[in-house]
Amino acid sequence: MAGRRPGRGGQAGLTHNHGSDLLLFTQEFWDERYGSKDRIWSGNPNPQLLDQAAGLTPGAALDVGSGEGADAIWLAAQGWEVTAVDVSSVALERAARRAAEVGHEIAGRISWQQSDLMTWEPAPHRFDLVSAQFMYLPPPSLESMHRRLAAAVRPGGTLLIVGHHPSDMETSIPRPNLSELYYTAEEIATRLDPAEWEIVVLGAPAREAVDPEGLTVTIHDTVLRATRRLTG
Repeated sequence: MAGRRPGRGGQAGLTHNHGSDLLLFTQEFWDERYGSKDRIWSGNPNPQLLDQAAGLTPGAALDVGSGEGADAIWLAAQGWEVTAVDVSSVALERAARRAAEVGHEIAGRISWQQSDLMTWEPAPHRFDLVSAQFMYLPPPSLESMHRRLAAAVRPGGTLLIVGHHPSDMETSIPRPNLSELYYTAEEIATRLDPAEWEIVVLGAPAREAVDPEGLTVTIHDTVLRATRRLTG
């Protein structure tokens, strides 16, 4: 599923109420969305990824919902070998072109993969970092995806999940009109076995954003960062 990027051009086209319509979660929807403009997001990596991953030792990373590739390209520039997965082939083609423009060395560290994250299952214990930034999935599918992504983290590795905090529904920043797409870090943490995971960051840190009227407002991101405990 294509990752959504706050501050990357807003959420135009996602603020109406789809109700139970699952079109929002399909490849067709996101291919059409990405195909409607030359660029949807700002081109900058997500701020929580910068804050949480900057001090990690590079290894194998999984960027889930990679969109137009800003996060994957940033990770590759830090020395990570990145698997970037998205539902939209249009987004992946655009991301690959941008990576090539950045440079052969960085582009060579990224593998682009089209998959439906409603069902895709990465190999267990495969990655040193699994990052899922602002994923839009219906609650049962989101919970299932979080469990599959957690299983993909190898011992000593990091799981980083960032989403829209429920309080953001009250801001003037464009957001989807579907309350079920919002969740807290505490809700994510209930899916992790404390015997297997150490919670490093759990909360809703504030940051500033500019709304469509040009006003600076405070928003909150749901952030969970956890480390899989070493075994044996």
